[in-house]
Amino acid sequence: MRISSAQILAPALLLCAAGATAHTNEHGLDPRNFDARTPACTDFFQHADGGWLATNPIPAEYSTWSLDNEIGERNTAILKRILEAAAAHPGAPGSATQKIGDFYAAAMDEGAIDKAGYAPLQTDLAAIAALKSPAGVAALIVAWQARGDDMLFDFEAQPDLRNSGTDIAYAGQGGIGLPDRDYYLRDDAKSKQLRGQYHQHIERMLGLLGDKNARAEADWVLALETRFAKASLDRVALRDPNNSYHILTLAQADAKTPKFSWTAFFHATGRDDLKSFSLAQPDFFAAADAALTQVPLPHWQAWLRWRLVDADAPYLSRPFVDADFAFKGGVLRGAKQNLPRYKRAIRSADHTVGELLGQAYVEQVFPPEAKQRALDLVNNLKTAMRARIARLTWMSEATKKSAYAKFDTLVAKIGYPDRWRDYSPLQITRASWIANVRAARAFEAQRQFAKLDKPVDRSEWDMTPQTVNAYYNPMGNEIVFPAAQLLPPYFEVTNDDALNYGGIGSVIGHEMTHAFDDEGSQFDAQGNLANWWTADDRKHFEARAQKLVDQFNAYVPVDDLHINGKLTLGENIADLGGLLVAYDAFKLTAQGKGDAKIDGLTPDQRFFHAYAQTWRTAQRPAQLRLQVQSNEHAPAKFRTNGPLADVPAFAGAFACKAGDAMVRPASQIVEIW
Repeated sequence: MRISSAQILAPALLLCAAGATAHTNEHGLDPRNFDARTPACTDFFQHADGGWLATNPIPAEYSTWSLDNEIGERNTAILKRILEAAAAHPGAPGSATQKIGDFYAAAMDEGAIDKAGYAPLQTDLAAIAALKSPAGVAALIVAWQARGDDMLFDFEAQPDLRNSGTDIAYAGQGGIGLPDRDYYLRDDAKSKQLRGQYHQHIERMLGLLGDKNARAEADWVLALETRFAKASLDRVALRDPNNSYHILTLAQADAKTPKFSWTAFFHATGRDDLKSFSLAQPDFFAAADAALTQVPLPHWQAWLRWRLVDADAPYLSRPFVDADFAFKGGVLRGAKQNLPRYKRAIRSADHTVGELLGQAYVEQVFPPEAKQRALDLVNNLKTAMRARIARLTWMSEATKKSAYAKFDTLVAKIGYPDRWRDYSPLQITRASWIANVRAARAFEAQRQFAKLDKPVDRSEWDMTPQTVNAYYNPMGNEIVFPAAQLLPPYFEVTNDDALNYGGIGSVIGHEMTHAFDDEGSQFDAQGNLANWWTADDRKHFEARAQKLVDQFNAYVPVDDLHINGKLTLGENIADLGGLLVAYDAFKLTAQGKGDAKIDGLTPDQRFFHAYAQTWRTAQRPAQLRLQVQSNEHAPAKFRTNGPLADVPAFAGAFACKAGDAMVRPASQIVEIW
């Protein structure tokens, strides 16, 4: 999958954008996408995608342009038609059409939004100004968190890691505005420069609120966020689920944070009955609690104003939107201009009323029979992966027995939910975009609070059907493929098997392998955090995984930045395993067993080209730096070349020789699953 694997409290669509010229033909591959000047055995990413990269410049409003963006643009055209029709003919009050139509209409009313300025924030700004003590700060944070605004910490309902049939509350570290805690702590020149730009951004935003002391306030905000960052776990540590599981009673939690009452918080959420929850990162909460009395009140007030405007700037008047984009889109990601309003409105609708929009979407792009076609492919991949587990020489039969138990209970969700989310309590009007967004936040917060200490709803999805993505949920032991991920060129019934298995097959295999990556392998068949390995087998697994860590640590995608092999390990295991499983499944087909060429390519060559074309991606340098420094996914070039160099069949398909860049020495080849 493109963004994958559930993580406790961690975390694009059918016309190409102007200037983008995706090349396809009746067989799903087009030689114009290739770069014949670059040998396949030297750099297969460039060989397979270089022609596309040369003829598809990144549009000004994007920091990344990829296959997923191309599909995303096609989806956007569909969603725009759906939303415009709903806005023109909203139907009965309370209906899905009324809600999505009024949401879109309010978001598109630029005149009313600009006229309002920051008036929608005035009540909250007054509440901040009225604060008199640390106790007042804590009370305000409680109230805002309870209404769905994650000001200081992240909060959600997730299955109990030790009892996956029940949802419990998790409260995790937060409170910072930069993408990752390390942005506050690095000492290199570019990190210092970025913090300076962030300081200027905070000052600019507070100035738009009318603050006369915005520069000093930006100092205070940055200092307080740095304090939070120093007490936070890094992203590698967060990948260990044990670091998010610290069950405390409310009384115990109150004792840990004497200035912040968890009893008061759960009272504000309407859940006085709750007895315990996971205070996921205790050190962070201890530091935040100490700051309530150690940090002066005006500094807290400045930080609260900043957190308020930072969250709501996209829904305010033009000056706030422009300032928000200048830093988040421009400085952090390198985009040249903001998305047009209609695209921002569509993204907002997807985020807030996504399954209402999804119902109309799937009617147009994903008929019921498409589910069965995709399930057939999933089942073929499952057959291949089970056979791979059986052939493992490094794993004992005792551990294999547990692996089979987990694999045989793996659930595949295809296209869209069997039961759609109920949005009936959510009130949407045409009066105000930001009011609708806030209503949706509160609705989602109440939905989360209502789930606590209740049986897990196994029918629930964490992505909308119109999302170009997929994921594995270790606590549900399920792989999930939204309808948008199952569109051409990933999957098309008229494609030959090489293209379908190299495309969507590798995605399916990727998600399956997540069940057995460094994180997923810690969960058993029931989705509980429990060890099902023998000690020796776990050591064998970790030794093989370390080779993959070392392999990716050596890659330098931009400037002097190396990929963090430990942070990206789960995705890299899934990429390699998914590719191998998809290839094995392909070799079970008639085409895979034969040698008939299509457009001059053998079946194996077409399979590997199909795999590489799913990763065709161009990125601006700023976005590439952001990804390398803060994301658990390696850049696309290395997700292409890295796994392929570990697959001897690839070298055989293109007659690569020892010493070629795409041929890894036998002693360095990584094979885990």
